[in-house]
This record gives sequence, C-alpha cells and structure tokens, in this order.
Amino acid sequence: MSRRCSLTAKGVQSGHKVSHSNVKTKRKFLPNLHNVTLISDVLGRSIRLRVSSAGLRTVEHNGGLDAWLIKASSSELSTTAVRLKREIEKKIATAAQ
Repeated sequence: MSRRCSLTAKGVQSGHKVSHSNVKTKRKFLPNLHNVTLISDVLGRSIRLRVSSAGLRTVEHNGGLDAWLIKASSSELSTTAVRLKREIEKKIATAAQ
C-alpha cells in the first residue's frame, strides 16, 4: 500500500533533518493518512479511501465528496478520484435527462 492520498495524490516528501550543529541528514516527511469511509449522495453508496487529513478537511469544507470532486480539476486528482468523478458526472447526466 503506497503512502499516497487517494483523493489529492499527496505523497511522501523528502528533506533534511537539521541538528543543532547544522549537520543535515536525509529524512522523509510522510502524509497524515487515515482510512475513511465517505458517502456519495449521487451514487448512493459509501466509498472506502485512504485520505490525508488536509484532504478530508477540504472535502468537508466544500460540502461533501460529490461537490468537492465536481469542483476539482482532473489534473490535480489521483486516478481513483478521477474514476469516481467520471462516475458521479455520468450519474448526474443520466439523472438530468
């Protein structure tokens, strides 16, 4: 299982650990990932994802998973999120007809 957010594609970053004597050592900054179940109102089902805390806050701030995915551009999303976005858009289009 990769250390990558399922929605925002936020992953591991690298940097330096800096000591008091200013010696720099390589280190990794890991994203704060959580296994969550988000509910899609349009699809009518729950979706299990591994999401970062920042991604989860953004989804909640924008009014839920469906609203956030529709608003977000596909270039910024992970492949899982793009697949969900297409599925939601398809369901909305068929409901509008």
